[in-house]
Amino acid sequence: MMKNFTKDVIDYAKEGAPHVTTSQYNERLRVCGNCPHLKRDTMRCGKCGCIVEHKAKWGTTTCPDDRWDLIKKK
Repeated sequence: MMKNFTKDVIDYAKEGAPHVTTSQYNERLRVCGNCPHLKRDTMRCGKCGCIVEHKAKWGTTTCPDDRWDLIKKK
């Protein structure tokens, strides 16, 4: 989990800390909310261990299960 988070933070910082649009963020949260991997008690992704509400904001991150791939950039 720490390895994934560290990589994501480095990538995010290198790219200038970009955020997705509000629409993309809300859609990512919706997708995560319907995902069987979501650990609802901690709101962490069960595949990568990241805190969903933070990971979903970062424009450089991806879903480890490719569930965000269908969300179009707006």
